[in-house]
Amino acid sequence: MGRSGQHAVTAALTAAAVAGAVLVASTAFATPPLTSGFGAPSLGATATLGTSATSGAAWGSSATEAAGSRTAMLAVLAMAAAGAALIVQNKGGGHGELGYHLALKLAKDKGLKVTMINDSAAKKSKPPFNSYADLEAAGVEVKWAALAEEGALASAMEGVGPCDYVFDNQNVCTKDVQKAVAVWSPKAYAYVSSGGMYKPVKAGPLLETGDVKEDNEQLSLEKSAADAGLAWSAFRPQYIYGPKTNKPEYLDWFLDRITRGAPILVPGDGSGFTTLTNAEDAASMLASVVGKEAEAKGQVFNCASDVLVSHIEVVDLCAKAAGKDAAEVRKTVVYYDPAALKGKELPKGGKFPFRETSFGVSADKAKSVLGWTPTHKLEEDMVLYVADYKRLGKDQGDIERSWDEAVLATMK
Repeated sequence: MGRSGQHAVTAALTAAAVAGAVLVASTAFATPPLTSGFGAPSLGATATLGTSATSGAAWGSSATEAAGSRTAMLAVLAMAAAGAALIVQNKGGGHGELGYHLALKLAKDKGLKVTMINDSAAKKSKPPFNSYADLEAAGVEVKWAALAEEGALASAMEGVGPCDYVFDNQNVCTKDVQKAVAVWSPKAYAYVSSGGMYKPVKAGPLLETGDVKEDNEQLSLEKSAADAGLAWSAFRPQYIYGPKTNKPEYLDWFLDRITRGAPILVPGDGSGFTTLTNAEDAASMLASVVGKEAEAKGQVFNCASDVLVSHIEVVDLCAKAAGKDAAEVRKTVVYYDPAALKGKELPKGGKFPFRETSFGVSADKAKSVLGWTPTHKLEEDMVLYVADYKRLGKDQGDIERSWDEAVLATMK
C-alpha cells in the first residue's frame, strides 16, 4: 500500500461507515423505482445508494442493508489500498484526449483514486473536454487551472496528494509539477513527451536509442524529471486518433479529399511509413506503469501502435472505410517530390498531415518491458471513424486546399 493509501484508509473507514448509514436510511424510506423492460443505461450512468437493481428486491430488509454496507465499505477500502493518481492535462492538441482515456483506465481498471488538473485554456465545448461528465461518473475529481499563470498550479494542488502515481501530459509548467510532486516520492512519474524529437532514419522504425534533436524541449523535460530525483519514465506518442480525439486532422485530411473526389497529394512514391495509434491504446500503455514501477523507472518508451503503415496504405484504408473503390481512389493520387518544394513559399492550409519521409516508431520496448499489448487495429477502427466523420457532416461543404493547389501549380 502506498503512502496515499495509508493516509486514506482511516478516511475510507469513516466514509464507508457513513455510506452504510446512508444506505440503511435510504432503503428504510425509499420506494421501489419504476423499471422498464427495454433500453440500456447510458454511458457514464451510475447506481445510486438506496435503489434496487431489480424490481424484486426486498426493500428495507436487514439483509439488503448489511450487504450494501459491506459492499460500500469494501469498495472504498479497495480504492484506498490501490492508491492515488494525479494527471496534469494540457489544453488540447495531439495529446489532448489522452488524459480523458487515462483517467478512466486508472479509475476503472486499476482501481485508483484519480485527480485530474486540466489546463483551463482548453475549449470545454470540444472533445474530449465536453465528455468529462464520464470522468466524474467514474469517481475522477476534475480541477481546472490556468497553468500558464503563476501560482495556479499550486492553488489547484491544494488538498491533492500525496499520490503514488503522477502522469504529466502538458508542457506549460512541467518543471513546476516535477518539483511539486517530488516531495511525495511517488512510485512513478510518467511524462508524456513527443515522438517528434527523433531524427529520421533511412530504413526501419525509430527506436528509443535513436538519434534525437538535442535542442528539443520535451527532451530537456525528460532530463529534468531525472534531475528532480523522480522515479521517472517518458512516453513519446506519435499521431493519435480515435474516440474523443482533439486533433482529427491526421485521418480527416485523407477523408476530406476522398469523399469529394479531390486529388490526394502523397510524398515520394507513397511507401513512406508512419504509425497511427488509437488514443485508448496510448492511454493503456501509460497506465501499464502501475504494477510495473521498477521496470518503468528511468526508461523511455515509444507510445504508438505496433504496426507501421505506409502513406498509400492510409489512402486505401480510408477509401475502403468510406465505401469507395480503393483502386479508383488511387487514380486520384498525385505523387510529389518534397525536395522540389524546398525554398518555395507555400501556404500551410491543408498541408499533408504527416512527415514527408518515413517517420514511424517501434513500440517493441513497451511490449517487452511493460507487458503492454495494443487492442485496436486501424482497419477496424476506420469503420467507426468514418461513421462519426459523416455523422458530423464533415463530408459536406468546402475544405481547405490552398496548399494542395500551390503544390499542384509547381508541377505544371
